Amino acid sequence: MDKSDLLKELRIDRDAGEETSPSRTGIWVGAATAVLVVGAALAWWFSRDEAIPVVVASARAMPATAGGASVLDATGYVTARRQATVSAKITGKVKTVLIEEGQRVAEGEVLATLDDSETRADVNLRAAQVAAAQAGLAEIESALANAERELVRQRELEALKLTSVASLDTARTQAEALRARLASQQSAVKVTQQSLNSSRVQLDNTIVRAPFAGVVTVKAAQPGEMISPISAGGGSIRTGIGTIVDMDSLEIQVDVSESYINRVQAGQPVEAVLNAYPDWRIPAEVIAIVPTADRSKATVKVRIALQSKDPRIVPEMGVRVAFLEERAANARTSAAPASRGVLVPPAAIRDDGGTSIAYVMQDGRAARRELTLGGVLGDSRQVLGGLSAGEAVVVEAPPSLKDGDAIEIQDEANR
Repeated sequence: MDKSDLLKELRIDRDAGEETSPSRTGIWVGAATAVLVVGAALAWWFSRDEAIPVVVASARAMPATAGGASVLDATGYVTARRQATVSAKITGKVKTVLIEEGQRVAEGEVLATLDDSETRADVNLRAAQVAAAQAGLAEIESALANAERELVRQRELEALKLTSVASLDTARTQAEALRARLASQQSAVKVTQQSLNSSRVQLDNTIVRAPFAGVVTVKAAQPGEMISPISAGGGSIRTGIGTIVDMDSLEIQVDVSESYINRVQAGQPVEAVLNAYPDWRIPAEVIAIVPTADRSKATVKVRIALQSKDPRIVPEMGVRVAFLEERAANARTSAAPASRGVLVPPAAIRDDGGTSIAYVMQDGRAARRELTLGGVLGDSRQVLGGLSAGEAVVVEAPPSLKDGDAIEIQDEANR
């Protein structure tokens, strides 16, 4: 077939086209169908649920414990059973301060000194008085010895009838008088010696020493300031040189709710986690339950002994503790341990007619969960049942939120 034949085949036959064009009715049917499709799409779009923006947090698994399952979790602080704000016994001006914060001191080590010029002068005066009294005592002792020799001679002469009775009486009287003076002077020497000792104590009181070995946590005075063992009012007089803490006396104190104190007993194993070192688990043990309650907080104080000493543990650190089940006498069986639940922010839990619930995000919708609650651990709440680790829990859910509502993540809580 040549080019001319091909061109003939491509030519449009106008008469045939008019006979085969679609009718106007078909065109309108197609248009109506298109309108219905678009309308249905718009109806679906506007009738769909509007997603509620929410904040979510991930439910975290409870940390594993070495001594058994936790029966109660609580928060508290590291405290020192032995600490002291060290002051001088007398009022005086600070001369030297020999401590700095963080310095370790030994028992009896000098921490500071006060101006001792007046006290030292008083010591010198008392020492001179003692020396004078002792000199007087020596003089009287010498005179008494001479008087006693004279009395012996007079008695011998009186036996030989070579002296008068009056001379013998005079010698006897002289000896007795000197004995009385000797006793008086001996008392005077003791008084002056005690006075000297007292003055030396006052001099020693100008030196401030460490009452026990520990670490200086506060330096409260500087040279030139006045210091007093009692507060004199105002801020011009210090009441202490510094504060010393015995780091070997550190322990944990927690307040346990009255409702859960029956789960705690002396000697119970405890696992402690410092807020500053969340991955470090410290073995501990309950020392005692303080036998009194705080009526304002409805709590009971529990003392816990740390079984590990470490420089990282310092007073007033925040700590989370888990009171553990008693260790079994026999080896544990191979059965899986009971679940200890998960941790969630307290704001994720709400009350629904006396039932604790939470909402989790599932396929873009809110799913209502009934919860079994445990204790409080730091800024989180333990949930023993109803949630699994890793689930996205709605935090501070809107009051209008219902089961099945469409939700979308507005933010993820960093908890």
